[in-house]
Amino acid sequence: MMASRSPAGAEPVTEPRADHTIEQEWERYTPAEHARWRALFSRQAALLKQRATPEFLAGLDKLGVAADGIPDFRRLNEVLTKATDWRIVAVPGLVPDEVFFEHLANRRFVATCFIRSAEQMDYIAEPDVFHDIYGHVPMLVHPVFADYMQAYGKGGLKALGLGSLPQLARLYWYTVEFGLIRTAAGLRIYGSGIVSSKTESIYCLEDSQPNRIGFDLRRIMRTEYQIDRFQDCYFVIDNFEQLFEATRPDFTPIYRELAQLPDIASNQVLAGDRLVAANPPR
Repeated sequence: MMASRSPAGAEPVTEPRADHTIEQEWERYTPAEHARWRALFSRQAALLKQRATPEFLAGLDKLGVAADGIPDFRRLNEVLTKATDWRIVAVPGLVPDEVFFEHLANRRFVATCFIRSAEQMDYIAEPDVFHDIYGHVPMLVHPVFADYMQAYGKGGLKALGLGSLPQLARLYWYTVEFGLIRTAAGLRIYGSGIVSSKTESIYCLEDSQPNRIGFDLRRIMRTEYQIDRFQDCYFVIDNFEQLFEATRPDFTPIYRELAQLPDIASNQVLAGDRLVAANPPR
């Protein structure tokens, strides 16, 4: 969850640098790989029009990430750097946690280069270029969320030294990857793990099974999550300013507090939880 991966058995085309980055080598993509991007993009674009948060859709439009094919990171960086001073860096596979956090802390988002196979169109266990670019990068155009991601990177470096990475990882999972936001039009998606998934985009908003819980920092940091199936619960923010402000303080005393408390099962509802109703099915 904390870093990008490459498909099993894949070898980097170029030798990684000291910071684990490589060149994307966009020219090496095949017509079939571009076709898979176009198919994924077209499917999600239709599905998310009334399901993704407006900030995600605006970022997607500003970046010019379209159905033409796999984007060239160099072109995206021209837009992204002007918008929020972030940039995308390509990596060949899993990078160590400290490398991942160091990149985020310096407003660099690590992304894989490979795209899923035709057999993985509906589900892929490891992040590919569609998940990383289509799922993550549009939100980096939003100034408040861009600052939140940098703050998370700085917090990650500190959490490593305190032995508190599991608690911080849950925050990333339930916001950056699987976060929902309340809007005047109903619940909307901003989490990258959802916006890049056809089936979970519907499930998280409209299915009666998962619990949707109002954002609570300590609650999130205690809550287990699922890595191999849909989530049992989703956490809902009221706005991105709430997310940034809640995570601004020093987490050191929070980590000490949580160390004395048990974890919470992902399907458990607590007495103090603020449950949020699902959207009506479309």
